[in-house]
Formats: sequence, C-alpha cells, structure tokens
Amino acid sequence: MDSKILLIIFGMGLVTYIPRMIPLVILSKFDMPPLFLKWLKYIPVAVLSALLLPGILITEQGFSMGLNNKSFLASLPCFFVAAKTRNLFITVLVGIVSMFILQRIL
Repeated sequence: MDSKILLIIFGMGLVTYIPRMIPLVILSKFDMPPLFLKWLKYIPVAVLSALLLPGILITEQGFSMGLNNKSFLASLPCFFVAAKTRNLFITVLVGIVSMFILQRIL
C-alpha cells in the first residue's frame, strides 16, 4: 500500500480520536455534581427517542398516530415487550413479527 494512503488513514483516525479523547481526559480530573450525573442518564433515552419517533410517527401523508400507520401499530407491542422483558432480542423479534403481520393485513 502506498505510504500516502497509510498516512491519510492514520490522520483520519487521529482526527476522529482526538475530539473524543479530549473531553474524557479533561472531565476525568473533576468530580461531577450529582445533578449533572442524573441529567446525563437521560441522554441515551433522548437520543433513542429522537432517532425512532420520526420513523414511527411520520408517514408519507405527514404525522400519523392512527390505525393506518403500520409503523406506529407495530411499535405498540414493542414498547410493552421492552418494558416487561427488558430484552432487546425479544423486542426486535416482536417488532419484526408485528410489522410482517400488519403488512399482510393492512
């Protein structure tokens, strides 16, 4: 492999790694307030909601929470299974089966 390509790959890795490393190194020297740590626990839920909800609730016709929205209907059993089992595999399986059945019915 050409040394120029290896240098580019190394540079891209460095440019990706440094912005992730700097906050960890700096913030690891400080004790975080309990309120801030409690706030940080909500970030994964907020990010997951921001990623999933538009795909579930927005259709070609616009915002829809009705019986004609297959994604919304398929997500309902997923929410209940996820809350009950806390098992990602079972939740995804229920979602796939729910969507398959709804596509065949509707």
